[in-house]
Amino acid sequence: MAKPRKKLPLRSVDISCSRCKAKLFKYRKGGKGALVKCFIERISEDFTETPGVCPQCQQAFARETLIRGTPAYKIIGGKVQVK
Repeated sequence: MAKPRKKLPLRSVDISCSRCKAKLFKYRKGGKGALVKCFIERISEDFTETPGVCPQCQQAFARETLIRGTPAYKIIGGKVQVK
């Protein structure tokens, strides 16, 4: 499979925890579909201390994985909100 595009998308979205509303990431998202995965190279600001864990409520919201050979977070359904 092909790797993600090198040129970053223009649209930036805020990703927050669905339980406590804490800010998690500022992410450069491409497309208009649901957020299923976050490529680590597209995260412009990271507000988490531990990868995949909310800094306030300590809820796991993602798992680290390799997608198409690129490091990414696989989002657990219903754990994050995108604005």
